[in-house]
Amino acid sequence: MAKINFGGVVEEVVTREEFPVEKALEVLRNETIAIIGYGVQGPAQALNLKDNGFNVIVGQAPEFSKDWDRAVADGFIPGTTLFPVEEAVKKGTVIQYLVSDAAQRTLWPAVKASLKKGDALYFSHGFSITYKEHTGVIPPEYVDVILCAPKGSGTSVRRNFLAGAGINSSFSVFQDYTGRATERVLALGIGIGSGYLFPTTFENEVYSDLTGERGVLMGALAGIMDAQYQVLRENGHSPSEAFNETVEELTQSLIRLVDENGMDWMYANCSVTAQRGALDWRPQFREATLPVFKELYRRVKSGEECVRVLQSTSSSDYRELLEVELSELRNSELWSAGAAVRKLRPGNKK
Repeated sequence: MAKINFGGVVEEVVTREEFPVEKALEVLRNETIAIIGYGVQGPAQALNLKDNGFNVIVGQAPEFSKDWDRAVADGFIPGTTLFPVEEAVKKGTVIQYLVSDAAQRTLWPAVKASLKKGDALYFSHGFSITYKEHTGVIPPEYVDVILCAPKGSGTSVRRNFLAGAGINSSFSVFQDYTGRATERVLALGIGIGSGYLFPTTFENEVYSDLTGERGVLMGALAGIMDAQYQVLRENGHSPSEAFNETVEELTQSLIRLVDENGMDWMYANCSVTAQRGALDWRPQFREATLPVFKELYRRVKSGEECVRVLQSTSSSDYRELLEVELSELRNSELWSAGAAVRKLRPGNKK
């Protein structure tokens, strides 16, 4: 592993230089990688592995015709490289369990019964293993249990791969039956196109992931956008102006500067008025939100958020209720204004 200084803390990471694709192919030369679930992460990881030369098959329930048809459209052939879930598990030696967290609980008895001695059971989320008392996902002792978690959506994993870049991933070994679990997970992480790999535990992965999704990455981001947009509108600003100052400038300008060279560089490349205001108000937002993040992390670690997810997603009308919530978000003035703004971008008529 390479030792890298992250803000004064030295961590060990695995890069493509020390673990190239050629080495990954050698490690997995006799393996059949079965991608179970062709929904969110499944397509990206399957196609990236396939494009890198690995032996990949897909396991997908045929009754979910949308995902089955998508796999067919992506070049997987029914009866040859595309199978029902249990058949794919039996054919595979690496079982990438990439269905949703709720579906992992439901499918687990069938998947467990199809596992063979020496298989590698691979996750991209620590949820089912960490909260096993709620999910019932307890692997048999005769398989490796590993994790490689890309720090991005399946769409981003695929897009970055095709662009020649990569999404960074964390990795972990929960159970090493064969003595090869570490080299297997590193080879898979490189195979799916990771920028670099950093070690974690199943617990730390799910605690940080659930906190991040509910916090800065999605929940907090949407929440503070709602609040700022509302204040601007209440003070007489037009929807276009409020949206541009709340969302468009962030996504089309400033966050790209942060991506290039960091937050301080973005500050340094903005007006002195913006610099002064941002530096003055940053501590106030930090102190205002710190108690919320502490409570969020407590709920994640205690398993309360796990229970909330499993209970809500197990109801028979979950998808209908979800669509109602998403439509309320989509049809709000803020995001209706956003749709109009996106259509006005040069070259974009979506």
